Amino acid sequence: MSTVQGRILIAEDEPEMAQLLACLLHREGLTPLLAKDGIEALQLVRAGDPDVLLADLRMPGMDGMELMRKAKDLDPELPVILLTGFAEVRGAVEALRAGAHDYLAKPFDHRQVIRVVLRALNERRLKLQLKHLADHVHQALSPRETFGPSEAVGRVISAIERVANSNFSVLIVGETGSGKEVVARAIHQASGRARHPFIPVDCGAIPEMLFESELFGHERGAFTGADRQTIGKIEAAHGGTLFLDEISNMPLASQAKLLRVLQEKTLYRLGGGKPIQVDVRMLTASGHDLEGLCDSGSFRPDLYFRLNEYTILVPPLRGRREDISYLAKRFLDIANIELSKFIKGFSPPAVEAMLAYGWPGNVRQLRSAVRRAVLMAEDIVTEEHLGLKPKACELLAEAELVVHSSARGLASGDLALREIVRSSTVHVERVAITHALRRTGGNKSKAARLLQVDYKTLYSKVKEYGIQIEGEQPHDQETH
Repeated sequence: MSTVQGRILIAEDEPEMAQLLACLLHREGLTPLLAKDGIEALQLVRAGDPDVLLADLRMPGMDGMELMRKAKDLDPELPVILLTGFAEVRGAVEALRAGAHDYLAKPFDHRQVIRVVLRALNERRLKLQLKHLADHVHQALSPRETFGPSEAVGRVISAIERVANSNFSVLIVGETGSGKEVVARAIHQASGRARHPFIPVDCGAIPEMLFESELFGHERGAFTGADRQTIGKIEAAHGGTLFLDEISNMPLASQAKLLRVLQEKTLYRLGGGKPIQVDVRMLTASGHDLEGLCDSGSFRPDLYFRLNEYTILVPPLRGRREDISYLAKRFLDIANIELSKFIKGFSPPAVEAMLAYGWPGNVRQLRSAVRRAVLMAEDIVTEEHLGLKPKACELLAEAELVVHSSARGLASGDLALREIVRSSTVHVERVAITHALRRTGGNKSKAARLLQVDYKTLYSKVKEYGIQIEGEQPHDQETH
């Protein structure tokens, strides 16, 4: 007997055939509902009773095809299985094209009936689960639900709430993929401008020669190929919010014009002489040091100060590991909906791998990794599906940043090269050991084998550098 339960509506005008099907289904633990014709069957569908409809193709009054069409108008997800005579197989094929789930040709094999019905039941349940999941995922989420539960996210949310209802220009700073545009959208949605447009512009994706046309718009005939008037992004955001991502890529000439728009609240389309009044709240983002770019002359200091009335720092994902599991689950739900799958979750080793990984691509990389893993998985996402083994180049890249910062600080104090090298070596070792311990869940024996050093050397360096890892196993020497 099957463990699956469900109500199967049998629309069959031959009583003996209807009773035979009812007995087969009842023996499998399913609940048969009998209708002597299409009209009675449609009433039961309207009442919301059946999970699957078994309908004879040929019935007086209302045949199976008409019943299927009307039933699907009432319940588009209802699987319909048509019963046909051997000579009616062509009609069954047409029914499949019209939306039938399957067909059974009389005389049919009893096991085949159960197999087809159970498959239809399982597919219906999966679709309903995915619909419920989609309703949950696509509902309006609070910033906390969007970003995660960490304290670092809490600070970002507090900053969003503090500045949202002002008209301050906000500079959002963070690494690529860390969620700067999500922060910008949250500011817009929490502001009094939420009913008006939110217009995002990726300054790094616009060729320099087209930048001003894209931002300010142009009149017909302003340049070769300008065959019609075009509204620019600033004008399109009137009353709402303009988000300029990677603002450091904006050409200097365009920076001067943007500053004038911000100060005077008017713009001129390319080729136009008429001033256009605009009311736009400006949000910008950058992954680069804009102050440094001002010092080098590639960004205007006056524009920087105008855009930087308030700054929000978005921490990298590796700096808020409490959010990794939360975001991974949310991305898994989204991928299930997109791929019409129902992957249940992550194996414990997969969770450990995600927590140990450095995520150089931040939240964007996590979403891509989970999406790919859901595509590959059949039941649960494993460590192999994620493919997150730390690469030596990633460890070196992180160590290089630390060493560069250390060397710059030491050099400013006129320290000897020997001191700079010694300090840099300490930083490199700390980075490598920390990564290894995260990868092994704090197990020093496994970390020592991963780093190809003996246990005592690793233990002494962990103690010397004061390295502490959540979930660390302090008494693991005997496993070495």
